[in-house]
Amino acid sequence: MIYRILDILIASTMLLLTAPILIPAMIAVWWQDFHSPFYIAPRVAKGGGIFKMMKLRSMVINADKSGVDSTGANDKRITAVGHFVRKCKLDELPQLFNVIKGDMSLVGPRPNVKRDTDLYTEVEKRLLTARPGITDLASIVFADEGEILKDKSDPDIAYNQLIRPWKSRLALIFVDQPSVKLYFQILVLTAKAITSRADALLGVSEVLNNLKAPIELQEVARRQMVLVPTPPPGATEIVTSR
Repeated sequence: MIYRILDILIASTMLLLTAPILIPAMIAVWWQDFHSPFYIAPRVAKGGGIFKMMKLRSMVINADKSGVDSTGANDKRITAVGHFVRKCKLDELPQLFNVIKGDMSLVGPRPNVKRDTDLYTEVEKRLLTARPGITDLASIVFADEGEILKDKSDPDIAYNQLIRPWKSRLALIFVDQPSVKLYFQILVLTAKAITSRADALLGVSEVLNNLKAPIELQEVARRQMVLVPTPPPGATEIVTSR
């Protein structure tokens, strides 16, 4: 209950504060092709159901019908305005409405498409016991996901080999060890990442150290090591197909 109260109070305040940014961004997205500035994305909710997640549209119309779920920074489906809103994370702001509605929380595992959650291991399925969030430790560490996937011939396989294993492990931290302190730490680090990614990554590493997370996970959080294909949590083999 405490998280729900915090979500509503903080999300409502953030909507008011960001309205002068969100409204011009909506107009810019609409102006480029005169289609809706919003993208309604079906995502898996807490418990495995489906909810409609709101995003500021950054891609061409019907981009989701291409069959590719992971997006590299040089994805041709991204519009000119879309590159800007994605870089500044403005596309995530409409999700504050989802938070107020109760579909999402400010802090929690990032919501995935059903195709991705169908691949979850038994360990990863614990992610579906929590309300999906706008941000979490994984969102901070892999804010550059598009750059990682930029030159990959198959972004989906690259995602499942290089990013998913660590994102799932990081997301499970809050699911398995929730606390109001960690909730606010994640929000503060998310804000810090806007001005200094290096400081935010250092902060994530310190949080993981205090929570006695595995050393390997702490090292990945610093992003000072090369990402190599790794099995997702609960699996022994690397993902080789979608």
